[in-house]
Amino acid sequence: MTLKDFLKRASKHERADVAVVCNDSIGYLYQLAGGHRFASPHLAVQIEHMTQCIAQTSQGRLEMVPRQTLVRHPEIFNGLDL
Repeated sequence: MTLKDFLKRASKHERADVAVVCNDSIGYLYQLAGGHRFASPHLAVQIEHMTQCIAQTSQGRLEMVPRQTLVRHPEIFNGLDL
């Protein structure tokens, strides 16, 4: 699932939970989702982890956002299990 789709389907509280854990605003998450900004590798891992936690409690409504979709150069994650 892309971050854009995740944000569309997530509740206001779920979006806020992702933003708080990542120490960013919901507006910044929308900039990432729209491709106007790219996440650092560390931030991408945080978003992936938090979206996975939220997806597990959403009863199939949401899916995890893969970290590779959030960075400019996804090849940095090849072979890494962070």
